[in-house]
Amino acid sequence: MKSLHIPVIIASILLAALKMPASDFDRHFTNATLRIDYIFSGDASHTDISLSSLSSYNGWAGRRHSLDRLPLLGNGRLTATTSIGDTIYRTSFSSLYHEWLDTDEAMATPRAMQNTLLIPMPIDTTYITIELSDQRHDIISSMTHRIIPSDILIRQVNNNNGKSKQRRTKYIQYSGTPAECIDVTICAEGYTEAQYDLFISDAKRTVESIASHQPFTDNIDRFNFIAVFVPSDDSGVSVPRLGQWKSTAYSSHFSTFYSTRYLTTENIFSLHDSLDGLPYEHIIILANTEEYGGGGIYNAYTLTTAHHPRFSPVVVHEFGHSFGGLADEYFYPDDIMNGIYPHDIEPWEPNITTLTDFKSKWETSIMPGTPIPTPDNQPSYTIGVYEGGGYSAKGVYRPAIDCRMRSNDASSFCPVCSNWLESLIDFYVPSEL
Repeated sequence: MKSLHIPVIIASILLAALKMPASDFDRHFTNATLRIDYIFSGDASHTDISLSSLSSYNGWAGRRHSLDRLPLLGNGRLTATTSIGDTIYRTSFSSLYHEWLDTDEAMATPRAMQNTLLIPMPIDTTYITIELSDQRHDIISSMTHRIIPSDILIRQVNNNNGKSKQRRTKYIQYSGTPAECIDVTICAEGYTEAQYDLFISDAKRTVESIASHQPFTDNIDRFNFIAVFVPSDDSGVSVPRLGQWKSTAYSSHFSTFYSTRYLTTENIFSLHDSLDGLPYEHIIILANTEEYGGGGIYNAYTLTTAHHPRFSPVVVHEFGHSFGGLADEYFYPDDIMNGIYPHDIEPWEPNITTLTDFKSKWETSIMPGTPIPTPDNQPSYTIGVYEGGGYSAKGVYRPAIDCRMRSNDASSFCPVCSNWLESLIDFYVPSEL
């Protein structure tokens, strides 16, 4: 894997990470977190963005370098600028709302969904711009609002209130300070008070599963994993197709968008309430059930079932989505998301392509003479351009015959996905730190 050429887009990220020194953080931000809650609302023809609330707490767990760079385009972007227009922080994300826009329901019924973003607390008045894009990368909605750090209505987090009062926390792995590491919380969903020990055991299996896959194996000491236990009234999670509705910490349920195995939560504010004051950048939610399923949304969360026999490959797959921004490489003819990627637009996800702008993907990783598209009769280790991915049987291509992002039977991430994940780890926590 190490011998592959790193694609141009990845190399540019690594170079960018060295351009902005950490001292720029100290010029513009304090060591505190500003939590910004938004509502995304609308339907297939129109989207609105509304500010819901602001809160803050001491400590910042995110990056302190390369602050004005995006690792990926994402379906949404936040840009923070000074009063004179200088960009001082950027981040990208995706959301359940973006996925919902491609459903039949969005054609007929408006909906509103929660979204939370974390940024370092600015020292001076700062302007925040949120942009949401469609699959053609066209902006469908944008909104700019002002942050005045001295605003008395920015809620100061009190860890003795709400879900944070109920929670218990335990480091599953502590590798260093938040400035030195990538901080991941593992949250309990559908575990009662009596099932605390079971949750801790499941959280340990989560870390073991991630650590068993490259490039996480070689970089696991650059991560902190903290288990966050908030008890649920009921054991298990909601399974609508079985008529089962449970009272749980985050009100997650299967059958999202009527897709049987898609497990998500729309209670984003409640999720972040339970994490207030903790150092975290990425979120994994473990559902206490044997049902098969899960979901992962880039820079939002991973949610997966802890007691299905396929737990280990599934939690790693979903973390590939939420941490790495990797796309699904599988496809089914009747998948609800079929046709989500326009064939004349290059997807922003690093592991699929429509060949519209293949230079920005893994072109330099392909051995000379490899046919493009690449037939499936190649040796399994051959990096190529295999048709079928991103829920589409035609017109969307993946880099390998099999990969953790394609199936549960794959033993690992393919070299392209692995190299991308390693570059992203370096972006968040450069090895020079």
